[in-house]
Amino acid sequence: MKILFVSLGCDKNLVDTENMLGILKNKGFEFTDDEWEADIIAINTCCFIGDAKQESINTILEMAEHKKDARCKVLVVAGCLAHRYQDEIIKEIPEVDAFVGTSSYDKIADMINSVLEEKGISNFVEDANRMPMVEADRIVTTPGYYEYLKIAEGCDKHCTYCVIPKVRGSFRSFPIEYLVNQTKKLVEGGVKEIILVAQETTLYGVDLYGKKSLPKLLHNLGLIEGLEWIRILYCYPEEINDELIEAIKNEPKVCHYLDMPIQHASDNILKRMGRRTSKQELTDIVAKLRSEIPDIALRTTLITGFPGETDVDHEEVMQFIDECEFDRLGVFTYSREEDTVAAQMPDQIDEAIKEKYRDELMQLQQEISADRSAAMIGRTVRVMIEGFIPEDNTYVGRSYKDAPNVDGLVFVECDRELMSGDFIDVKITGSTEYDLIGTIVE
Repeated sequence: MKILFVSLGCDKNLVDTENMLGILKNKGFEFTDDEWEADIIAINTCCFIGDAKQESINTILEMAEHKKDARCKVLVVAGCLAHRYQDEIIKEIPEVDAFVGTSSYDKIADMINSVLEEKGISNFVEDANRMPMVEADRIVTTPGYYEYLKIAEGCDKHCTYCVIPKVRGSFRSFPIEYLVNQTKKLVEGGVKEIILVAQETTLYGVDLYGKKSLPKLLHNLGLIEGLEWIRILYCYPEEINDELIEAIKNEPKVCHYLDMPIQHASDNILKRMGRRTSKQELTDIVAKLRSEIPDIALRTTLITGFPGETDVDHEEVMQFIDECEFDRLGVFTYSREEDTVAAQMPDQIDEAIKEKYRDELMQLQQEISADRSAAMIGRTVRVMIEGFIPEDNTYVGRSYKDAPNVDGLVFVECDRELMSGDFIDVKITGSTEYDLIGTIVE
């Protein structure tokens, strides 16, 4: 039986997809990229914000057509949308045969076999707090030299705008031994960069070991031979402590890079969001990180148009970003999600104002990014090669400052042949707003 698998949403969802692919391969299923050839179509969905939800629904509807005019026998909906809206999907899209919740992806093969045995709709949406532990080798779908490692599941923060605790459950960590074994398998397959992800990485281990254990995990991963880079995403600023800073500073394989979503910088809006930091505390942690690790690259994300946000609040976050000068920054307009506290708040903001605030922040960040990129000229950085542009005789790679798919690139002029995954030293000779240009250091 041939399966087409569509993975939507975040990098954490991608890890779940790769685990499901590994399970299915072990059970003898084959894979195809052609929906017209697929006996089974599975969609791993996202519903974090409105746009992601709509993309998931549209994809389900598109693939449902293949139940009518192609060889598809089974249509599977997995992930967050399946977990949160299965009753609505059953009613509105009867072509769907099976549901796999966010905590049940390890049962996907059993679920598909149940449908094939004509036992009716197969529903594997279980308690969101269940913890699947997959031993099958993941099928890597990234280019092969970097891979995401999900170190924890769920979240206990309950920010007022967020549905994650409802669909992913409470915070719970994977054991260090499990993560080390997963990483060893990935490195044996050619992976050179591991990117740590979770809804929140900074609290890793609190539930298992009684204390924050991300530094210990970093040390254990750093001992794996063949692994070159370890990158940390999704660190909540209030949970960053001295031990973690020391680990980033001193563990040789840990990139001097930190993704630290702050969402806003006005105390008024931070409080309404249910965030646990103040503007002053954010200022202090940024200053401390740069004092302890002068070459650290800091990425953050912001939300514009949160209920009650005023021009004064917006100007406050603009000033904060102007002063802090993050290396990387993403901005999202607020998405009103049902069953959240923020959805019931008064003073909801018009979409036009949300977009205006977003555009102004991104214009400011473009100027900051251009200045910070220009400051790299003359420096030598280590770059991992990711591809080649034949018409320009130029290689493309990333430095420690750049996470894949969200940050910049380094364009390298080089006469010698390089392979994707190679690490080289590059002297920076030019820059654009987000990217760097350089030549190989022989």
